[in-house]
Amino acid sequence: MSETILVVEDERKIARLLQIELESEGYEVRLAPDGVEGWAAYKAGGVALILLDVMLPGIDGLELLRRIREVDSATPVLMLTAKSAVKEKVAGLDLGANDYVTKPFEMEELLARIRAFLRQAAPPAVQDTALHARDEEPGQWLSASDLRLNESTREVERAGVPIALTQREFDLLACLLRNKRLVLSRDQLLEEVWGYDYAGNTNVVDVYIRYVRKKVDEGFGAELIHTIRGIGYVIRDAT
Repeated sequence: MSETILVVEDERKIARLLQIELESEGYEVRLAPDGVEGWAAYKAGGVALILLDVMLPGIDGLELLRRIREVDSATPVLMLTAKSAVKEKVAGLDLGANDYVTKPFEMEELLARIRAFLRQAAPPAVQDTALHARDEEPGQWLSASDLRLNESTREVERAGVPIALTQREFDLLACLLRNKRLVLSRDQLLEEVWGYDYAGNTNVVDVYIRYVRKKVDEGFGAELIHTIRGIGYVIRDAT
C-alpha cells in the first residue's frame, strides 16, 4: 500500500509540481491550499509525512504545526520556507518540525529527505532492528530511580504509572537509560536513535527531549533527564 503524503501549500504551481513528482515516486498525495483544509486533511488520518508551507492563508503553517504536535509527535513534518525566513525556521523546529526545505528547492534533495524520514518513521518490524539487538532476557528492565523501561515489551512506567511514548520517544529514552550517568551529545543521540542516514537538523534531538521530559518528568517530582550545557543530555537517578 502506498504511503500518503499531505502537501499543505497555497502556491498552486508548487503544489502541482510536488504532486506530480511524489506520485511518480509511488506516493499517494493529498493537497491542501491553506491551513484550515490542511488541518482537516490531517485529521482524516492515514498521513505518513507532511510537507507544510509556513506562509498560508487562514491558519498559518506554524499554527497548524502546533496543533498537529499537540496530538501527534511521530508523523514527520518538513517545513517549506523562504530563503530568508530564519525566524520561521527556528520557530518551526522549536514547535516540533523534523526539518525544513528552503524554496526554491532541488526536487532530488527533497525526495531524498522524504525517503529518509519515512524510513525512520517505519514501524519496528520494518526497520532494521538487528542494529541494536541485545542478548537480553524477556522482561528485563532499564531504570533510573522510579522510572522503568522494558525494551522487550516496550513498556514504560514511573512510580508504577504507565507512560505512553511514541516509537521515537521510546527509542530516545531507551538510549539514555542504556547509558545512564553518561552524557551523550546530540550527534551521538542522532546516530543511535535516528540512524546514520538522518538528513535533518540536530535540533530535532532538543525537540524530542522536551517531549520525553514532559511525559516522564513533569508531575513526578524529581527530574531525571538533565541538560549539560554545550554538550548534550544525561539521565541520572534522583538525588
